[in-house]
Amino acid sequence: MELESNVFDCALCFEGGGYRASYTAGFANVLLENGVYFDFVCGISAGASHTADYLSRDQARVRNAFTALADQRPQAGGMRSLLTGHGYFNADYDYVGAALDGYMPFDFATFAANPARLAIQGFEADTGKTVVWDKAVMGATIPMMEHIRASSTLPGIMKPIKVDGHVMYDGGLGEGAGLPTHMAEDAGFGRLVVVCTRPAGYRKTAPTGRDLRIYHAVSRGNEAVEAALATRWERYNDAMGHLDSLEREGRAWVFRPDVMPVRSTTIDRPKLEESYAMGYEQAERDFPRMMEWLHG
Repeated sequence: MELESNVFDCALCFEGGGYRASYTAGFANVLLENGVYFDFVCGISAGASHTADYLSRDQARVRNAFTALADQRPQAGGMRSLLTGHGYFNADYDYVGAALDGYMPFDFATFAANPARLAIQGFEADTGKTVVWDKAVMGATIPMMEHIRASSTLPGIMKPIKVDGHVMYDGGLGEGAGLPTHMAEDAGFGRLVVVCTRPAGYRKTAPTGRDLRIYHAVSRGNEAVEAALATRWERYNDAMGHLDSLEREGRAWVFRPDVMPVRSTTIDRPKLEESYAMGYEQAERDFPRMMEWLHG
């Protein structure tokens, strides 16, 4: 069956947030269950995973990517993985490994056949530049997963990967500081559905002296990475202020968790399953309001 999109005048944007994405996975699946297929989807970090999984239209993977990997410890991550040099999140396994060994398969055929456009973002550690990728660089499962991983690699928590000769870190270090709305606006969209992983009113606070020392340590002498970490709080708050303006102007509809029951580093499956269920329930409740805004 030929795949088609049915929302063309509005972009779908997924914020990052590590395992807080277990909550917003419920929103992605409510869209899929109701046959709502956006023609442009963008995301950063964990939002990049949502972007690819949503475009593969695989509801099981949308859910399992942020709930079931917890069962694969220590291979998938945790303190033992960190202490043995694989990172708190073992990126080698969580992306390519889990897809290839069958534990977390990815339906690349459907992803490739989906006519929708995609944009995800990474951060070049050596240049400090923000890089945006589209489907053109994702011609097979492995390069696709490598770009998703590159968008999600948190300094000090995950092993980085090279893309096009550059060491890449989490796209949240770059433009937007984790909010992907600028990618949709740069693509020409004036209306956005934005899926956030923080409740309404959330703002980041300035880093403490201890935070700055941690940033210095995990940057390992890379000034661009250290500066991005140190200024991320302010840049994120500016991006969120811009999103609030778009919402007030009627140009954005925003899904924000009523509460967020997990942290970005939570790897306890029962807690993640509960988070998914809460997000799914809220998404079902909010879905009619979103559709009214979308088509009103």
